[in-house]
Amino acid sequence: MTEPEASQPHTDAPRGAPPRQGPTTEESLAASLGVRAEDIEPYIGLRYLSRLFKVMAVILILLIVAEVITGLVTQGTAAIPTLLAEVSRLIVLAGLLWGVGDFAILIIDVGHDVRAARILLGRMAAHPPETRHTGENRAVHI
Repeated sequence: MTEPEASQPHTDAPRGAPPRQGPTTEESLAASLGVRAEDIEPYIGLRYLSRLFKVMAVILILLIVAEVITGLVTQGTAAIPTLLAEVSRLIVLAGLLWGVGDFAILIIDVGHDVRAARILLGRMAAHPPETRHTGENRAVHI
């Protein structure tokens, strides 16, 4: 073997092909933990949905402020009873939108817990039977 051949690392790529970069963070994490790629995919859609509902709630609050200012400027104190009814409905709607955004974050957390349970269950199932506890199940009589 000549010296240039010895210094080159062995790859499965054909000659002349560009060398493959190292594994991505997700690939190295999956390889080190024995985790499937679909087990570590992020919940991108739910995060966007959460942000969308929270932005809608903030926009609704800004519209409430604009409606109150417009009502007071155009009709004065005569608009107060109408504004109170409208503002209370819109505040409730904004609160519901914000709550749905928080609910999406909660769903993400539940998804992480389910993934962790799936990974742990898979690891438990991967252990050979001889390494598991082989004692007999004994019923406790009271």
